[in-house]
Amino acid sequence: MLLRPKSIQRAIHRRCYNHRVRQSHESAIHEFVAAESEAGQRLDQQIASRFGNISRTRVQELIEAGLVLVDSRPAKGSHRLRAGERIQIQIQPRPPLRAEAESIPLDILYEDDDVLAVNKPAGMTVHAGAGTTRGTLVNALLGRGQALSRGGDALRPGIVHRLDKDTSGIILVAKNDAAQAKLSEAFRQREVKKTYVALVQGLLKEDRGTIDLAIARDPKRRTRMTARRSIVLGNAREARTDWRVLTRVDATSLLEVQLHTGRTHQIRVHFSALRHPVVGDTLYGAAAQFHIGKITLPPLHRNFLHAAKLGFAQPRAGAWIDLRAPLPQDLRTFLQQLATAAGESPERIDAALAAYL
Repeated sequence: MLLRPKSIQRAIHRRCYNHRVRQSHESAIHEFVAAESEAGQRLDQQIASRFGNISRTRVQELIEAGLVLVDSRPAKGSHRLRAGERIQIQIQPRPPLRAEAESIPLDILYEDDDVLAVNKPAGMTVHAGAGTTRGTLVNALLGRGQALSRGGDALRPGIVHRLDKDTSGIILVAKNDAAQAKLSEAFRQREVKKTYVALVQGLLKEDRGTIDLAIARDPKRRTRMTARRSIVLGNAREARTDWRVLTRVDATSLLEVQLHTGRTHQIRVHFSALRHPVVGDTLYGAAAQFHIGKITLPPLHRNFLHAAKLGFAQPRAGAWIDLRAPLPQDLRTFLQQLATAAGESPERIDAALAAYL
């Protein structure tokens, strides 16, 4: 026999259109019966569509917490509805996020009394956010007992700029509030030099160029940004990306990219707008796997985008500091596989990448 939480047993019943709502002091408990037209739909999708104030991600969290029942049994995330099933969901607010210390090794490229530079691996989120609380860069910094600035958001102490989860490379961290203020202003004034290595699909005709397209949130897909001229963009912000071809391999172009602004997903959005998406970046139109003739390369499982160089003025002394993060092994391996499949010499590619290895 399934025992329900006391909060459910104590709930007060009231009717609300096509589903029943029971309200307690802790949370709202909703019940509905799956209709014939809903049969075969994923449970999490259907709940999210019924309740506009809760995201699908939060529904999945509630399912994992055992707060969604199907015919009085805890639901599974992959469940598909059957007509007549009774669904009960206890909607609770997400607990407040906190930056937690974790013992996670970091590749420290530079450190002084004011600033720390980390070579962030692909797959690591910079700080906690919706759906991500563990394994972040901030958690790792706190885990090493690191003193960090507290002048910004409590969830991102020390963070003055960010890299996307699937982008690797150099990220600066401020140890104190004075350093954070100086570095933040340097980024705003575009005084920090940021250089990336990217592999994009297709052959760029020119050897170098500039992309000068404003970027805004995509009105149709909120997880994306867009730079399409065909869309009337609200709150679009100017963005400039300079690029230079290092070499071309089969139907790809290996690039050195310099950012003059720091918009969300800027490099990814700009090259997608040129119809040359970053290899591995399926969110912006890249193929899930790369094909060279009859050869299918193993999936990269990340974006081929690496923050390889960063130059900045030390916030206290003003001395210029140049940092470099070598191209990670997974990207080097992918290039070698690409060269072999295309009948190219890996040595030629290594020569083009000499400054980044």
